[in-house]
Amino acid sequence: MGTILEVKNLKKYFPTPRGMLHAVDDVSFQLEEGKTLGVVGESGCGKSTLGRVILHLLERTDGTILYNGEDISKPSKQELKQLRRKMQIIFQDPYSSINPRMRVADIIGEPMRIYKTCASREEYDSRVAELMDTVGLAKRVADVYPHELDGGRRQRIGIARALSLDPQFIVCDEPVSALDVSIQAQILNLMQDLQEERGLTYIFITHNLSVVKHISDDICVMYLGKLVEKCSSRELFQNNLHPYTKALLSAIPRPKIGGTPDRIILKGELTSPIEPKAGCRFAPRCLYAKPECFQTTPELAEVRENHFVACHLVKEVNGL
Repeated sequence: MGTILEVKNLKKYFPTPRGMLHAVDDVSFQLEEGKTLGVVGESGCGKSTLGRVILHLLERTDGTILYNGEDISKPSKQELKQLRRKMQIIFQDPYSSINPRMRVADIIGEPMRIYKTCASREEYDSRVAELMDTVGLAKRVADVYPHELDGGRRQRIGIARALSLDPQFIVCDEPVSALDVSIQAQILNLMQDLQEERGLTYIFITHNLSVVKHISDDICVMYLGKLVEKCSSRELFQNNLHPYTKALLSAIPRPKIGGTPDRIILKGELTSPIEPKAGCRFAPRCLYAKPECFQTTPELAEVRENHFVACHLVKEVNGL
């Protein structure tokens, strides 16, 4: 399988009264077809903005986006319309992302009506019924409105709508964060089954490290718009190297009888993402920071095979 998505030096800045806010700053990665790339980090790190820029829901400030080897950084209106058939998104809040005045069947079928993918009403109805069955929605909910359903079924509506045009690539923007734990497992299992059946490629955005471990092949860790670590899921949980990643993983709840959890407590002030100065953005909160960390921005470099870290002290901290 080849590379379906390649992002090079992608940037997204927002103007503010105090200067430009660097929401996504010089991000690069590749994603293979049929794989899942997890993007993790605390709230405000830019992970949702990254997904929306890739899909052109927000336009990039700079950088290059390649999809199946073609440069889609500045698509025309017609090109963008065709890309929408191949690239879809599942939003975080299933209720605010669907029209509350439309019935379930109409919400799922709307993309097919816009793109005129069905030759007849019978084909359209059959396709909607098939999609509802695929995501586990009962036929009896076809004529109900979103407010009559629980969060799990609303999210299934969002997934069915994303699948309606048979896309190749889907950005999953925290698709289970608003759901109960039992429902989260159902939605995650559904997404994995769909990926296996249809060969889908995912970018899975979340702040839940337990979830990203379950579903991802590779993981990117973001901090204030920058990638700080990138490697396979197994490698990240067994041999994490960046101090920020270590702190994130230490926050995962683990049952422990007696004693206190081995958690890394981060102190210090967050670096402002507005016109940030040179240096590591994590340095003010880092336990190992030295003067050079505040003066020079670390580059994302390969320190082990297919394991990339942006840290001046990565070898010193990890004894490499």
